Amino acid sequence: MQVVQKFFGSYFQQRAVIRQIRQDRYIQTGGDPRRLEHFGYKVYSQSDEDGIIDEIFKRIGTTNKVFVEFGVEVGLECNTRYLLEQGWTGLWIEANPDYIPAVHHHFKQAIESGHLKVIHAKVTAENINNLISSGGISGEIDLLSIDIDSNDYHVWRAIDVVNPRVCCIEHNCSFPPPQEYIMAYDPDFQWFGQTSNYGASIVAMEKLAKTKGMTLVGCGLYSPNGFYVRNDLINQDIFSPPFTPERFYHPLQYEKIVTFPTGKFMRNNQSM
Repeated sequence: MQVVQKFFGSYFQQRAVIRQIRQDRYIQTGGDPRRLEHFGYKVYSQSDEDGIIDEIFKRIGTTNKVFVEFGVEVGLECNTRYLLEQGWTGLWIEANPDYIPAVHHHFKQAIESGHLKVIHAKVTAENINNLISSGGISGEIDLLSIDIDSNDYHVWRAIDVVNPRVCCIEHNCSFPPPQEYIMAYDPDFQWFGQTSNYGASIVAMEKLAKTKGMTLVGCGLYSPNGFYVRNDLINQDIFSPPFTPERFYHPLQYEKIVTFPTGKFMRNNQSM
């Protein structure tokens, strides 16, 4: 009886979470069916990034299916693992030496086959281009994902060895629009959660994106991720203008991030 009660308790709890997500989606988007929040789902990402990335490429198509991501930890929960399992190739860069053996253990086959290159290094604005080049990647790629909880802005600004069609970049939700915040560059900085003075605000990130010829097309429903698409790929019939930080910004809701259900059934027009 206890097993049955536990099963049904978990089932109804998950249904309640899903109902809340759908309600939040409608509130945040006004029901606009082009908004990316409707398409988010989690396979290996922290929250709804897997689904949003998938939807973006459904709209604009792919070219070489190459990715670069740094800040992957052990690789089990990141923005490109799902792409890797779909045949993409790419580069992961991770600074923590304790995570690297786990990455090599879990992704041994992908590494040995040449689908995945892993570099252990602390990313800085000075070394990022050399790190990406040493991974055998340059020129146009489909996706760049940055989440290092520190110098994200400065590192993204420095990158010129690749020309990504799509970028997923974390911003600091502590500074909502119209605030423009950028942490002072410090290559030795490490964020341990005790301060809100890290990274950059979405307004700052969006302005930087414009200098790189990219447009903010949406954000995660609960997470601090902004999604940017190269200007030559923007079509207002498939994305939802106006493309402004004020329109796409959502407050960080950590409790809803960690309870975000796993499964593609969370994408738009599917029910449970």
